Amino acid sequence: MGKRSEDSRIERFTYRIKVGHIAANPVSVRLEADENERKALARRWSVLAVDAVTADLHVGRWKRDGVRVKGKVEAAITQACVITLEPVASTIAETIDALFVPEGSRLARFDTAEDGAMIVDPEGPDAPETFQGDSIDLGAVCEEFIILAIDPYPRVPGATLVTDGEYAQNDVETSSAFSALRAWKGKQ
Repeated sequence: MGKRSEDSRIERFTYRIKVGHIAANPVSVRLEADENERKALARRWSVLAVDAVTADLHVGRWKRDGVRVKGKVEAAITQACVITLEPVASTIAETIDALFVPEGSRLARFDTAEDGAMIVDPEGPDAPETFQGDSIDLGAVCEEFIILAIDPYPRVPGATLVTDGEYAQNDVETSSAFSALRAWKGKQ
């Protein structure tokens, strides 16, 4: 059904699935990023480390030419605290329910107002995404859901920013460069 890249030079978490091979009955697909893919993901996401990425998906036909991808993607990452730069481990678990249709499909068209503005119902279902060619990259779908869930401001427990630009750490001892600088500054 799909082909996983074995080439370690490719820095993508990819799993292409040919749309023509997808049946009406959903099939289960399990993805897991290998070490090279996790290193590449860490660089691309600007995090310290990606310790795991797994996905359990169900892929099936939707309407005539569309594809529905449902399931769950999980990731374990380590980021730098925005205040202390210390490592912050976090786990991401996202539910995936995405629809894909070929480019040019009438199912991907948006309603427009008289002035040409797109009409979108914020409470309604998401519009299907389009795909080019004859395949969909499930790895890219998973990556998109993870990226949207990454905390943009990770903090170690107790780290707070005070108004003079320094940070304070409540009930947490630290040996970071910032604490050494603060201790040195206090002696001046």
